[in-house]
Amino acid sequence: MRGSGAYEGKYASAVAGYRVGPDYIEAHRAFVAVGADEHGGRVLGFYSLVLAPPELDLLFVADEAQGRGIGRLLVAHMQCEARAAGLDRVKVVSHVPAEDFYHRVGAVRTGTALANPPAVPWDRPEFEFRIPSE
Repeated sequence: MRGSGAYEGKYASAVAGYRVGPDYIEAHRAFVAVGADEHGGRVLGFYSLVLAPPELDLLFVADEAQGRGIGRLLVAHMQCEARAAGLDRVKVVSHVPAEDFYHRVGAVRTGTALANPPAVPWDRPEFEFRIPSE
């Protein structure tokens, strides 16, 4: 996550000191995409689904794995998990450079999360995934 090109320069403060470790994984539903090709066994992406209140807390795809559909697969998996948990909506506070991605995978813009200095000194787009029941 901290090695992501999306968090270089002015965006580095948003993930500085952020840790996804055993305590985070124990408290949240975290899922990982692992490479089965030349990246065998390597984490290519992950996401975390918080059930209450429903939120996609993290979604990352490694820089070298972007453009291969992994983010789209993670979102589809998240929607299945949300549906199985009985959720009808999942909120996302997006990183600014990820805004186009969320539009492309079907999230609907619902507002703006205001800056929270010093960690996040910029406004961020808020989205929502609507989870249809099957």
